[in-house]
Amino acid sequence: MRQVFNVLERYIEDTYEIPVRIRDVPNPFTGDLDGAEIHVDYAEDIESALFIIAHLFGHTVQWNTSEAARELGYRLYPNPSDEMKKKLVEYETEACRYSMQLFHQAGIDDLDQWLSDYSACDFRFLMDAYVTGVKKPFKSFWQTPSPLLAPKAIPPFHPKKWVSRWEGIVV
Repeated sequence: MRQVFNVLERYIEDTYEIPVRIRDVPNPFTGDLDGAEIHVDYAEDIESALFIIAHLFGHTVQWNTSEAARELGYRLYPNPSDEMKKKLVEYETEACRYSMQLFHQAGIDDLDQWLSDYSACDFRFLMDAYVTGVKKPFKSFWQTPSPLLAPKAIPPFHPKKWVSRWEGIVV
């Protein structure tokens, strides 16, 4: 996982000119993005850090290509309506599909099931936290195998700083 992290980090920085910063991210967050940088908390294990940089890359693509996606990513959704759940599913799934495409572009094609399982776990964790208001242990939402994510082509974009998520939200 460390080797894959190093490959992906370098690929994001060299190809998309998005710095990946390992730093102290304010609790209770594990990562942060602002549209131009990706931050990962230094206390995260390598598996979590790998998912975080890939997933936050997906959200970075969204934030730089869609005002609606950026606005969706700024807020918490306690007890979301069925309509909002549908929007959140689309938002999170798209970010994960960009993550899968990123892996493939970087030459990482043997972790599709892992990324799909991790993404599904992350979404179950997120939706439960929204509905209950409680952050349960992340791995308690792990189920395998999850349906494989289909990669989504990454559109051209130029990273632009919008706002750090900790200035907005992240669960």
